[in-house]
Amino acid sequence: MPGSTTLGGGHGADSIEHTDAVRLASVLGELSGLLAVDGPNRLTDAQVSALCGGEVHHRQEFAGWIERVARELSRRVSA
Repeated sequence: MPGSTTLGGGHGADSIEHTDAVRLASVLGELSGLLAVDGPNRLTDAQVSALCGGEVHHRQEFAGWIERVARELSRRVSA
């Protein structure tokens, strides 16, 4: 539904504009690919750590989480 996309798990309504949600879904999808791909375009462990606020995270767990969020957001903005 153009206008806004509601996010959150019942702890209040957080919304972003529909076009921003579409853009965010696209960015997250690309990020998912950069986490998973092998080769020169792959994000380094230092970059993954920076994306996680400096905390050490396992690449596979973070990549899976990003992929799930991207897929769910894409589903919501396409509905």
